[in-house]
Amino acid sequence: MGKIIRKTECSSCGSSNNKCEYDDGSTWCFTPDCESNKKAFNKKEDNTVVPIKSLPFGTSAERNISTKVCEMFGVKKEVSSSGGTSAVFYPYYENNVVVGNKKRLFPKDFRVEGRLPLTLFGQNIFSGGGKRIVITEGEEDTLAVAEAYSKYSTGTIYPVVSIPSASNLKAVVENRDYLRSFEEVILFIDTDEAGKIAVDKLANAIGFDKVKVAKTSHKDASEALTNSGHMSLLRGIWDAQQYSPQGIVTGEDLWAKLVEYNEIESLPYPKCFSGLNDKIKGMRLGEISLWVSGTGAGKSTMLREIVLDIIDKTDEKIGIIALEESPAETTRKLSGMVINKNPAAEKIELDELRVGFDKFKDRVLVLDHCGSMSNGIISQLEYMALSGCKYLFIDHITILVSEGSDGLTGNEAIDKVMNDLLRITKQHNVWIGLVSHLRKMGTAGQSFEEGRLPTVDDIRGSGSIKQISHDILAFARNITAEKEEERNTIKLSVLKSRYTGKTGPAGTCKFDYETGRLHDGLYDDMLAGLNI
Repeated sequence: MGKIIRKTECSSCGSSNNKCEYDDGSTWCFTPDCESNKKAFNKKEDNTVVPIKSLPFGTSAERNISTKVCEMFGVKKEVSSSGGTSAVFYPYYENNVVVGNKKRLFPKDFRVEGRLPLTLFGQNIFSGGGKRIVITEGEEDTLAVAEAYSKYSTGTIYPVVSIPSASNLKAVVENRDYLRSFEEVILFIDTDEAGKIAVDKLANAIGFDKVKVAKTSHKDASEALTNSGHMSLLRGIWDAQQYSPQGIVTGEDLWAKLVEYNEIESLPYPKCFSGLNDKIKGMRLGEISLWVSGTGAGKSTMLREIVLDIIDKTDEKIGIIALEESPAETTRKLSGMVINKNPAAEKIELDELRVGFDKFKDRVLVLDHCGSMSNGIISQLEYMALSGCKYLFIDHITILVSEGSDGLTGNEAIDKVMNDLLRITKQHNVWIGLVSHLRKMGTAGQSFEEGRLPTVDDIRGSGSIKQISHDILAFARNITAEKEEERNTIKLSVLKSRYTGKTGPAGTCKFDYETGRLHDGLYDDMLAGLNI
């Protein structure tokens, strides 16, 4: 047996994925005492080609392949007692002589009778040279392309071949000169993940300069023919794009990326952060926003204010990972903010808190970091994303580094965490608000607790924190000030904005102790003007 191509269902024992298909056409079921293994065990040693001359040309009826095309490729079928197709034989040639048949027993049991030479299925039909040759991943896909050609050009079939399997490129390497004798080599390979890998390997084996990739919304050529007709299949060939390695975008695909980016919607921050909205235009899914501040600057209150604003503006769920407070504390403070009462300022009855809680109870997921973390916090975060949370808050990055670093230390651990976060934002299309601590200051100069706004250089940890974050937002308040108004005033600044490029001071907001809420810096002036 060769390399495993895929796992599949076994028709003999009924297992869902115990049966393996190999790149040489053989199969083996790993269910103990499965009857299919008795049939498959000796097939590689069977070097005789079973005579199939008496069988009719054809394949499975639902494939919509004409007898003429099957006859051209030498494909024959076995007909069951009920009149359906029980098996199909795909011949492989060497020096114009059949030396082996790939036999398909339905639904999907492949055997090899004789041997498979280092040739491509269909290669014996088409001489080298010419404008274009199409390569598919399977014999049925080759027949589908040939059928589409036949329907379009009144019987003329242009060069099309199949590789023995997606993982076996020996035949391609062996016939590289033959393939490169054509002006274009079109890869019409399955569009699943395994197919994408196969495309890269094929292009590398053939040579990038000759290779184009068929453009289709279908899984493969056979599906395109069956579901959408021959013109849909042919358009996929005619519209084939020049191959480029994964990660490199060119042509219309590049324009499509621009259109996609242009359609990204920003969710504004709460009105109390109007200065931030002017600078960075709010929050966007697929991005990481980093918040930095000194101790006691009000970061938790600010994040809760954003949470409530998201609840007001959207129908999305929100996930919260807060290291420095329990789920009960988070819930208590959020509930109080909804009803504009600060639980720290006055005793609030549970009935009142329940009114506030009911507003967000079905919208917020909170991680209990004192519980079991056997799967790691990154996994918990990803669970939140999979549960529908589009906005995720992490206070602070230290918990991720300590719990999810897999034995790494220092900057390596931070790098891993930041790359994990970036992957989650892109893979699940979520926004992440991340709090990071600051470096300890020396004795000279104004401290963060005295209201000094942090700079990029103050951010503690690896450079990846600054590089990967899309926005970096700094805030500070003077918790040592004599006047209460000054102590309750939070200054904001933008240190980085990848979306707008704007940086600098972003206004102020003020904390109302009685309500536990934040207001725009103009709030007090407005009240004064109204004589309130």
